[in-house]
Amino acid sequence: METATCIAKSSQLVSRTQNIHIFKNVTSRSEAHQELNAFRRKQDTALVIQGNSLEVCLEYYEHELMELIALAPAVVACRCSPEQKAAVVRLLERHTGKIAAAIGDGGNDVSMIQAASVGIGIVGKEGKQASLASDFSLSQFSHIGRLLLVHGRNSYKRSASLSQFVIHRGLIITTMQAVFSAVFYFSSVSLYQGFLMVGYATVYTMLPVFSLVLDR
Repeated sequence: METATCIAKSSQLVSRTQNIHIFKNVTSRSEAHQELNAFRRKQDTALVIQGNSLEVCLEYYEHELMELIALAPAVVACRCSPEQKAAVVRLLERHTGKIAAAIGDGGNDVSMIQAASVGIGIVGKEGKQASLASDFSLSQFSHIGRLLLVHGRNSYKRSASLSQFVIHRGLIITTMQAVFSAVFYFSSVSLYQGFLMVGYATVYTMLPVFSLVLDR
């Protein structure tokens, strides 16, 4: 527990002046209910919970725990099994409706990485199992900020621009065909020949696509 708290503070997941609620080791439903109520009464407090207590809470108070986790500024789960890590990721995505990114550096993080929408593996002393199972592989934890804020944002902008281009490209030829059909009494005559239509969707308009994809 102390190691998890120190790592959370050193990684700035939890500020040094922020209050931390250490979830007691619970074994029954009543104890879990008391601890959840105790944490609910606190505001702007990070949560530190162990794997065995997490399992009890997920068994009896899954929805309540997910609500508290979503409202907490930071949550640290320590001494968890690979199955528990993957279960937490899936529950977070299901209850919040948001995309979750899982970051790991060892073989025990593979299940969590594969369960998340975005898996990030870090090559370290524990081997390359997490890196091979992930969507993105990094050599250092400090590169995550650049991956999310620079490359991730640029990828989102390129995808959005490419989608808009494809929609407008199809809209132009569709509008021209609709006007042509309306003028000639909706006859089943194509405005352009088949090879011109194929070329319009491929060769003639490929330069804007490559310019968007290869934009640095």
